[in-house]
Amino acid sequence: MKIALIAHDGKKADMVHFLGGFREALQRADVELVATGTTGSHIEKSGFEVQRLLSGPLGGDAQIAAMAAEKQLSAVIFFRDPLDKHPHEPDVQMLMRICDVHNIPLATNPASAELMFKALTQTYGT
Repeated sequence: MKIALIAHDGKKADMVHFLGGFREALQRADVELVATGTTGSHIEKSGFEVQRLLSGPLGGDAQIAAMAAEKQLSAVIFFRDPLDKHPHEPDVQMLMRICDVHNIPLATNPASAELMFKALTQTYGT
């Protein structure tokens, strides 16, 4: 199972904290993590193994969308900052559309991500 992780700058600490709560479950479920560049570096520093792609504004969001379109992802977790402007918003919208088109589960906040992770790790981690 491969899960993509993205977090806007104001949400990167939230992503690291969120993942910390699922460390053991992710290991048991043998989950492969992939992330945009800067998010991935924060995740790595917290002790997780993660495949790092380009930074979101430099094409990382598009790389993850391509993976979703090719059915390489089980889920996408994207902690968005809805109160800030983002120069790569068209890429964000494209990623969300691709997830909808290809029926890839997408969580955009910790509450929905928690429900998704609990279901995924319970299903695949037993």
